[in-house]
Amino acid sequence: MADITSSKTSAKAFAFGTVAATGWYATTSALLAAPLDYFIPIGGAITLAGLIPILLNRHAVRQQANIDNVALTQRLGVLDRHVMVNVVDTNHCVSEANDQFLDVTGYRRDELIGKPVKVLYCESNGQSKADEIRGTLLRGETWQGETPLRRKDGTVMHTHTTVIPLFDAMGEWTGSIAARTDITRTKKLLAEQETMETLEELRDDIWIVDADSERFTYMNRAAMRRTDWTKQNYKEKSLGDIAQDRGAKAIVSACRELKENGEGMTHFETVLKGKPFYASIKLLRVKNAEDRFLILLNDISDRLAEERKKSDFIAMVSHELRSPLTSIKGSMGLLLSNATGELPDKALALLGIAHRNADRLVLIINDILDLEKISAGRMDFDLQDSDMSELVRETNHATEMLQQRFALKVETKGVDKPLPIKTDSTRIIQVLTNFMSNACKFSKPNGRIVIEVQQLDESLRVSVTDEGPGIPSSDHHKIFERFADLENSDRSSKGGTGLGLSICKAIVESLGGTIGFETEENVGTTFYFVLPQTQCAEDGDRAEEEFREAS
Repeated sequence: MADITSSKTSAKAFAFGTVAATGWYATTSALLAAPLDYFIPIGGAITLAGLIPILLNRHAVRQQANIDNVALTQRLGVLDRHVMVNVVDTNHCVSEANDQFLDVTGYRRDELIGKPVKVLYCESNGQSKADEIRGTLLRGETWQGETPLRRKDGTVMHTHTTVIPLFDAMGEWTGSIAARTDITRTKKLLAEQETMETLEELRDDIWIVDADSERFTYMNRAAMRRTDWTKQNYKEKSLGDIAQDRGAKAIVSACRELKENGEGMTHFETVLKGKPFYASIKLLRVKNAEDRFLILLNDISDRLAEERKKSDFIAMVSHELRSPLTSIKGSMGLLLSNATGELPDKALALLGIAHRNADRLVLIINDILDLEKISAGRMDFDLQDSDMSELVRETNHATEMLQQRFALKVETKGVDKPLPIKTDSTRIIQVLTNFMSNACKFSKPNGRIVIEVQQLDESLRVSVTDEGPGIPSSDHHKIFERFADLENSDRSSKGGTGLGLSICKAIVESLGGTIGFETEENVGTTFYFVLPQTQCAEDGDRAEEEFREAS
């Protein structure tokens, strides 16, 4: 098209030059006398015929160039507004950057100009990416690809980039110019799509709920199957539509508590439509958007079935072991009491060792049976009106032999008056005896142990404090775990199964209380529990029983 336009322009210029030359020749020939009437007309005609087309063509070219420049300026203006543009010099430093580039990256012009371009690339691959681009440009080729850039605030953005090498009139490389398009949102949407596709395939139920309206904004396939809802109608539902189910009611309450208290996450076990679930709820606080609840429900039916099989097996084995052990222990007791006659001192010593280890085996078996009963929800609690002061005194009396063995002095506080409480006396003595046993084993000889009862509104706090070595901070998380083995414990010399405190925790919590400890290394440790004076955990017990039945 440009060639046709140029040809037309040249033809017009030639025609105009010819007309002008002819007119000049005719006019000057008529006006001038010989010999001028020949040379001047001819010379002028030739000059006009040659010069006018040249001048007219130059004018046309200049005019077209102006038009092209205006068009190019307009195109560059659109490009400048749409994409990020930066120029890099031969030292690989940023020499120019447009406003779009500065706005998106967050830099001021004076902060970026003169800085190495690699500062814009992420540290993990910044040098290798810069080297790859530089190598392509030095070969005189254009580089295209994806470049992750680090904004001034440290966040990462992704751009699709085209980098073109720049050369001077001598063909020397003078740098490069890069045009970038921000594709961060596109990549995020693709990643979210992949995440959603993954969530759809999970066996766990996943709910996403708007924290204000409590309406469902997302459900995966497993959740829709569970609720009998579809993609077309679940977004019309809210937590209120499932609140009639007892397990779902617990989920609704947990969500509302998270929002009210501003907490981030909670976990608990519940029953939903007859199946046991482990529920995880996280409050997602999204900047410039509505808060949402992410609810994950993991069906634990299989896990509980396996645990039940394991518990039944352990209980069976423990029962089978306890009967012969009781007979063995009884027989050794008779021998030690000289019921069959006098025994040599050496035989008595060996028999004493065997008897003590038989006691330890019986203790281990009893602990295992207790723990499995609690885990299976089969431990019975006999709640009766009791006196905590009397229970403390009874425990103190029951552990006198242990106190004498370790040469310890025991002091009781807060038991000078009756402290009524509705609880299971036998189980409370079991907990206190365990506290006392640990305190005696870990106290220094001739040390002191304090048993104290404190009135707290409508609750009682019972504590046992020793002057032992304390518990290292690295062991704090293990204290109430099964078979906990602490750094400063020595079961071979001190005895114990590592189950006692986990059993204590289960007993206290089953009675509606809380248990804990306070410790300072090289000073001592206090174990305590807090129980309501009136039993108020009946609803919790019923819920736990229902959960165990469902499992």
